[in-house]
Amino acid sequence: MNEIHAHLASSAAEAARVTRGVTPEQLGGPSGCTDWTVRELANHLVLYTAHGLEHRALRTQLPDDLVARDFTADADWPEQYAAQLDRALAAWAKPEAWDGDIDLGGGNTMPAGEIAAMLLAELALHGWDLARATGQDFSLPDDTGTYLLDVVERYAEMYRSYEGFAAPTPVAPTAPAFTRALATSGRAI
Repeated sequence: MNEIHAHLASSAAEAARVTRGVTPEQLGGPSGCTDWTVRELANHLVLYTAHGLEHRALRTQLPDDLVARDFTADADWPEQYAAQLDRALAAWAKPEAWDGDIDLGGGNTMPAGEIAAMLLAELALHGWDLARATGQDFSLPDDTGTYLLDVVERYAEMYRSYEGFAAPTPVAPTAPAFTRALATSGRAI
């Protein structure tokens, strides 16, 4: 299995653990992400880091009904999310998922490995956002934090150009790599 897949798997396990700790009462609260509620953040996480992750590996578009769905309306949404993450990881476990480019729409393509790396960032950063908004911790193995920092540094300016990241926040250069990735992405630590 390649390095990115291992980092996706550890991030997915942590994100699934965090979603299991979200209570129905917390869904209406603020998430810390722009104007999103916890529910909106959770729906974004489920859509793009589980369904989107699988669809990118399979080179298929997300169906409109998924894009419009409130996943958190189902009482067992955390278990459904965990199961979908497993399907997505299984799709990326196939060697052909890593071959060639993936169409981002509008004629834009990127190498499959770069798409997977960007989805890893989405998974880890928004997983952390959800954990923080619901009073939980989110931790990653050191090697995953180091890999994530590299991805965040590589794409920070692109994400900032469409307001996906805020300006970097201060952090000690000796802080763990995951903490530096969070700060580089503009998250207040």
